[in-house]
Amino acid sequence: MIANDTSPAAPADEARDDSRRWQWLAFAIVIGVLIWLLAPVLTPFAISLFFGYLGDPLVDRLERARMSRTFAVCLVFFVMFALIVLALLLLVPLLSDQIGHSIEQMPVYAAWLHNTALPWIKLRTHVDLAPYFDPQQLIQMLRTHWEQAGGVATNVLGGLSRSSLRLFEILANICLVPVLSFYFLRDWDVLVARVDALLPRKLQPTIARLARESDETLGGFLRGQMSVMLALGIIYAIGLTMVGLDLALLVGFIAGLVSFVPYLGAIIGVLLSVIAALVQFSDGWHVLMVLCVFAFGLTMESYVLVPRLVGDKIGMHPVGVIFALMAGAQLFGFLGVLLALPVSAIAMVLLRYGYERYTASKLYVGPTVVVAEEPVPLIVVGERMHPVDGDDAACGDQSPIAS
Repeated sequence: MIANDTSPAAPADEARDDSRRWQWLAFAIVIGVLIWLLAPVLTPFAISLFFGYLGDPLVDRLERARMSRTFAVCLVFFVMFALIVLALLLLVPLLSDQIGHSIEQMPVYAAWLHNTALPWIKLRTHVDLAPYFDPQQLIQMLRTHWEQAGGVATNVLGGLSRSSLRLFEILANICLVPVLSFYFLRDWDVLVARVDALLPRKLQPTIARLARESDETLGGFLRGQMSVMLALGIIYAIGLTMVGLDLALLVGFIAGLVSFVPYLGAIIGVLLSVIAALVQFSDGWHVLMVLCVFAFGLTMESYVLVPRLVGDKIGMHPVGVIFALMAGAQLFGFLGVLLALPVSAIAMVLLRYGYERYTASKLYVGPTVVVAEEPVPLIVVGERMHPVDGDDAACGDQSPIAS
């Protein structure tokens, strides 16, 4: 006798669950629309929340070292913003000078491309690419864009000076970021506890588990991978400077910036620095030294930086990171770029949770089949009952009793 396990939930319970799902979906849509409408206002809050999220673990460590929360927050806050201001004061002028220098050197690069690179490619592959490259047009285009960028900046600053209200808004947002960051750092644990208290009690364990997984994924990426990017940028910049490359800082900055995609930073850095070395030195020795710099950087990344700073905590594929950043920029502008990684980390955790639920559901495994056991007939032998077997069934003087 075979029976199917068909014990569905009561229709009222199913309708109640469907109603809750629709309510959560409507709530998510309302939140998304509000973020889209209030993006300019929310930008300083998102930046400050980002700084608070990054600094809270360090504040907690200082607290565990028997330091008061307020003093720990002040110390972390001062160090973070001092490093940011110092980096801006040092890097922005240097990078601007190197970009300007590279634009000025474009005729040299164009001549090398036209007279050396393209003939070499034609000799080795019999493919003539010269008709498809117009060095003079490329130089003119880059110079025009660079001049337009300076002109746009001048016009923007002039427009801001004429529009006192807009200038006041920008200055207010800039001043809000450190203030809000301080309060987020100081009250981070309180905010988390209040959000936890507002969660439905029935869903609180599941949401708390998903929040911990999201924090591990996002925190591992932000803190670990950003440290790797910074370390690689410094390694490449110092190494290329020792080689003598004029654009060492710019190439190292670009290579470190895009190194969140494995090997992409090294590939771009090798291409840029090899071309720069060939144009600047025109020998193979400096190209070999450039390759040694990036080989050392890749070795440090694979065996020291990533295992120590990141480990296996990321769980975010580089392609997904790129898509999230581009989609966030397209939908919400700069605020979308800030929210892209947190939202994608949460989405990944939710997808893993949904996959777990799906593989455990009847939709995936199918209905459970239960084989009902037939009653075993018993016979009375003396004062005991025994199961009936074939021999016993043939005996007529024993009386079976069904259980």
